[in-house]
Amino acid sequence: MIPRYARKEMEAIWSPENRFRKWLDIELLVCEALAAKGEIPRGALRTIRAKAGFDVGRIDEIERTVKHDVIAFLTSVAEHVGPDSRYIHMGLTSSDILDTSLAVLLKEASGILLADIDHLLGILKKKALRHRKTLMIGRTHGIHAEPVTFGLKMAVWHQEMQRNRERLVRARDAVACGKISGAVGTFAFVDPGVEEHVCRKLGLTPEPAATQIVQRDRHAEFFATLALIASSLEKFSTEIRHLQRTEVREAEEYFSPGQKGSSAMPHKRNPVLSENLSGLARLMRGYALAAMENIALWHERDISHSSVERVIAPDATILLDFMLNRFAGLVENLVVYPERMMENLRLTRGVIFSQQVLLKLVERKMTREQAYAVVQENAMRAWQEGLEFKDLLLADERVRSVMGRKEIEGVFRLESFLENVDYIYDRVFGRKRGRS
Repeated sequence: MIPRYARKEMEAIWSPENRFRKWLDIELLVCEALAAKGEIPRGALRTIRAKAGFDVGRIDEIERTVKHDVIAFLTSVAEHVGPDSRYIHMGLTSSDILDTSLAVLLKEASGILLADIDHLLGILKKKALRHRKTLMIGRTHGIHAEPVTFGLKMAVWHQEMQRNRERLVRARDAVACGKISGAVGTFAFVDPGVEEHVCRKLGLTPEPAATQIVQRDRHAEFFATLALIASSLEKFSTEIRHLQRTEVREAEEYFSPGQKGSSAMPHKRNPVLSENLSGLARLMRGYALAAMENIALWHERDISHSSVERVIAPDATILLDFMLNRFAGLVENLVVYPERMMENLRLTRGVIFSQQVLLKLVERKMTREQAYAVVQENAMRAWQEGLEFKDLLLADERVRSVMGRKEIEGVFRLESFLENVDYIYDRVFGRKRGRS
């Protein structure tokens, strides 16, 4: 991943030093299990533990000759250990080390991503509570529908991110599988107890049935989950982009002192963070597709998945870490304009109350078809002629024949749209959520 989108903690997980350290940890655990079974001398285990090490530069140098990264790694380790290195990697295949270490790395990366999501959930909850009753127009098909609150919008996002958190936990557990079962997964030259020992020490689940590799449907599920989370962030970002449009301007990204929006137009204040997130989500979905392409390998394994995972494993986790933190900061600093929301809510001169009028007329024994026709006719006049919907209803004898002035005017209460907001909040945040 390019440095622009890499945060240090996540980037460190995918460093060559950490990757080779995980390989060595696994090899040492295998030696430990073999020594416990009497298959290698205890003295050799002590020597291996004391001397085992590697040099990243040396591994790269060896690989240029042998064209095999695991062999290059083992050669570097052997140079540190000496003759007892012959007990390292006994009965194993490269994928025992590669797949088990990948599970550990993805599990570590998931821990960071889950912490990122928890941070974002806290910010969304705070914003939702603050704007619990900040009225704004709800839009369907991009057209004014009925009022909602900005806080409810945040509550919807909070719920979606809570589901994403649950998905990531499931995906983490699905991919946290180790495999120490040899060249084609049959344990031909390594006891199954070795795999159990290694996986227990690493906090992994042994793959119940493997070939040379852990099956890639697990990884496809993991990367699809990351893409789904990124797609949620894109959805939220797209909403912010719409709300920041000049003719809407109900909310906008914080525009910091000294920030510039355009090299040509000094007046511009663009939603660049949201647009950035929309673009990065496309990459995340591409990584998910690549992971799905990795499922269909030849027989017990080919190597076509390897080059893909060298890219998507670090890049997808690093990128989502960046996206989650960028979006958290965006929401935390988001500038909200309640007055503008109220102005926009009144743009359509009261037609947003059309459903209440419809229901009242039906209560007064009009058929639904008759009531709908009356309400729609007046609403269309309000739209097209710029007249107040309430005034048109007060002047319509069909309406006045079943509803008095006071009753008609009583329909036009914005408070009616807020009556069940607390009920929704209790479902989302619980009764101890606090009040804004």
